[in-house]
Amino acid sequence: MRKLLPIAFLLTLRLLPASAQSEWKLRTEKDGIKIYSRQMSDSKVKAIKVETVLNATAAQVVAVVMDVNASTEWVYHVKQSAVVKQVSPGELYYYAEVSLPWPAANRDFVAHLTVSQNPDTKVVTIDGPAVPGLVPVKKGIVRIENSIGKWVLTPISHDQTKIEYTIHVDPVGALPSWLVNMFATEAPLQIFKNMRQQLQKPVYRNSLVAVVQ
Repeated sequence: MRKLLPIAFLLTLRLLPASAQSEWKLRTEKDGIKIYSRQMSDSKVKAIKVETVLNATAAQVVAVVMDVNASTEWVYHVKQSAVVKQVSPGELYYYAEVSLPWPAANRDFVAHLTVSQNPDTKVVTIDGPAVPGLVPVKKGIVRIENSIGKWVLTPISHDQTKIEYTIHVDPVGALPSWLVNMFATEAPLQIFKNMRQQLQKPVYRNSLVAVVQ
């Protein structure tokens, strides 16, 4: 994934009870993509929420997100990504390394992706918390273990889906503020622009996913 974890941006975030969170504040809106942030009570790094509408079905979006081996094609700064364990069509573990500019060390993580769908509303949720222990820590790369990412996909027509993506990452160690800001603003915009293009590829255009109706 050259992309965001469910990443580094991608694909990782930690959600806290509503009582421990401030209100979401709109940071930027561009090309139909809204990016919000809010302060977390136990972290100096803000949580990020992205909202947009994609011209795709929920099944197509799930197909792109779960195709982690191809995530370098669209996920911001993802250097490499690969399935560690495929449990079922709607559940897998994957490893990803996120490339950071010098002088910061690259980060990596193992995430557990699970897909579920509300049978009544047809809303699809993809959870992606980071998990420890499945891949040995690599020399020179900082391992992220405290993060969770979540996608909420709400069908609004037969070929349009509202996306709400929330993420909060403990990047481990101090990072310069310009780098944190880059991943809080530039990364979400680029990820969802790239995702729009990824969804147009023939392999995803007519995707059917067993866990999504």
